[in-house]
Amino acid sequence: MIYLVGMGPGNINHLTREAIEIVGSVDHNIAFGRIAETAHQLTRNVTTVLKLDEIIKQIKPFGDTAILASGDACFYGVLDFLQSKQVQIARIIPGLTSFQYMMCQLQISWHNCEFFSVHGKNQNYYDILNSDLSVILTDKTNSPNAISQKLFELGAQGTIYVGFDLSYESEIILEKQIGDPIPDLSKLSTVIIRIEHPDAA
Repeated sequence: MIYLVGMGPGNINHLTREAIEIVGSVDHNIAFGRIAETAHQLTRNVTTVLKLDEIIKQIKPFGDTAILASGDACFYGVLDFLQSKQVQIARIIPGLTSFQYMMCQLQISWHNCEFFSVHGKNQNYYDILNSDLSVILTDKTNSPNAISQKLFELGAQGTIYVGFDLSYESEIILEKQIGDPIPDLSKLSTVIIRIEHPDAA
């Protein structure tokens, strides 16, 4: 049986009880480095992988396996990849996403939020301009600072919130105006944009 387990933003305190029970009881756990470190607090039975294709190679033909995903596996996560490889998943355990965690830290309601990912792809920034509140998943090229500058070049006004190392002891959340320079404090970042529309009635 194969489980897909959402491991939250990283800190073990934000795992569900069900996730903890599964990680501790299966025969095999497979995870990327950062999440593998969290899983090692629960069990020594963790195989660390570096690339998506390595997950398939590590799935054993016997016993129960848990594939551990950061955040929630159904939100820009590993689920689509596993399904494309015809991996038969018995159950998916939900997890807290980094943006949910950050919205709570900022005390911002997100039910009207739009979601964008610039992770490994180009994004039409005009879509972000037309959204009052956006969550953006970043990568090395599309850093928080690059996003801030690009939106400023397009005439955007508003606030950009950037969360680094969310849920960890090194967590930092910055509040800047769009166009302000943003330091590159960590590879792990989540960006939330609030666009102001001065001409709106």
